[in-house]
This record gives sequence, C-alpha cells and structure tokens, in this order.
Amino acid sequence: MIEELFDLESVSSRKSIIHSIDARVKLVVCCAAIVAMVSIPYSPVVYPVGLGFLILFVFLWVFAQLPPGIFFKRLLLALPFGFMLCGFQIFFKNRYYSEYHSIFELPLGIHIYTESVEFASVLLVKFFICYSFVILLSSTSSMQDLLEGAGRLKVPPEIILALGMMIRYLYVFGSIFRKVSDSMSTRLFDPFNRKLPYKYRIVNMGYMMGSLFIRSLEQGERTYTSMLCRGYGKDSYLCIKKKPLVFQDVLFFTINLAIIIAVPLFCWYSPLCIFM
Repeated sequence: MIEELFDLESVSSRKSIIHSIDARVKLVVCCAAIVAMVSIPYSPVVYPVGLGFLILFVFLWVFAQLPPGIFFKRLLLALPFGFMLCGFQIFFKNRYYSEYHSIFELPLGIHIYTESVEFASVLLVKFFICYSFVILLSSTSSMQDLLEGAGRLKVPPEIILALGMMIRYLYVFGSIFRKVSDSMSTRLFDPFNRKLPYKYRIVNMGYMMGSLFIRSLEQGERTYTSMLCRGYGKDSYLCIKKKPLVFQDVLFFTINLAIIIAVPLFCWYSPLCIFM
C-alpha cells in the first residue's frame, strides 16, 4: 500500500496526450461520467450504458499509454469493498422492485432473490465504472495539478488548503512508515512469520504502532512550527495562477462530454435497450 503511494506520482508524471490535458478538463469529465452513471435508474439499462462508458475509458487509457497492470493493481485495492457492498444486496429486498422471486432458501429464513441479484449486479457495474474513471484521473494528473485545477474551478480556497496539507503530510507519513519497517526488517523481525510466538509479534507490532504515532506527532509539530516561521496563517492560501485552456483541452472536453451525454440518452430511448 505504501509503495503504491510513492508510485502514484511517478505514473501521473508520464508524457502522453491525456497527461497533457488540463487538470480542470479531466476533473469535469471524470465528475460528469460519475454523475451520469450514478443518475441512471437501477434497471437493466445500466448494462449497455456501462459498456459504452467502459469503451470510452479503454480508449482514454490507451491514449494515456499506461499498462493494464497499473489499472488492475489499483482496482484490486478497492474491489473487496465493492464486492462486499454489492454482495450483501442479494440477501435483502429494496424499494426498486415490487415483486420478488426466491432463487435459493438458506437456513434461518434467508432468501436469495432474483431481483436482489439483479440490483447487486447493477450496483457493481456502477461502482466499477465510477472507480475506473477515478483511477484514470489519478493516473494522469499529479496531486498538485488536481489541486490547482480545483482552485481554478472556484473550489473554496479553505478546502484546497486542507487537501494540500493532507496530501503532503500523507507522503511524510509514508516515508516514516517505510523507515520504521526497514528498521524492523534489519532486525530480522517479520510480523507474518508464524515461527515466532503470536504474543511476541503482537507486542512488537504495538511498539511499532506507538513509535509511528509518536514520530508522526513530532513531525506534525515540526511542520507546523516551520510553517509559522514562513508566515503561515489563517489567510494563507495556495497561489494559483490563471491558465487559459488551449484548443486541445477544448476539443477533448467537447468530445468526451458529448459521448457521456449521448450514451445514456441513446441507451435509454433505444428500443433494443428498453426491452432488455
């Protein structure tokens, strides 16, 4: 997990057509895709819309010249949460269906319904498409570019400042965690080594977590003191310069936004999709 944190900026700093697009455009396109996907009613129409958005995502990922392994590696980090959220839906009724037909009957009166399975699959498609566009955004835009892009989109400066502080301190925390882990490795301690007594591993892991907490607290105090010395105060905001959009940004925005609007409308009013 920590290694993925440090690899995030190295991936977003690559050179490609998608990487060179202004962060404001990518933010709006990503948010538009997520809003469009979430706004579709829970019905089988989600499947063709999800397929259309998936094709768009694949084209953008290819133009970004990123290997598929990066996508699947980051998808695996959140996929268990998505499966857990969607998997539990097959055991419950929801307000989107009036009739339910049981597929299996489990002990303790638990039923698995056909409509609940359909609802869980629709929810999984929504989750997969939305998270894919988030991965695309984070893989083609650096954190600093995203903060500046959000500032240019008139996001309140207080939010930009808080996010900037959190992101920068997250990398500091990752660096401290790596140092603690390396020091434990040089002492030949592996918390997952089953040859060591369980109590011994738990005690040393507690020491490591305590040391990590103390170091992060001390680092926070040093960071706050250094920021005060540099004139930091309640009115200190991130300096964001004006940056006009070029023709390439406008073209990218227009094409993608047209596709994001056209795909749900076509699938919703198409006779083939209506009778799915």
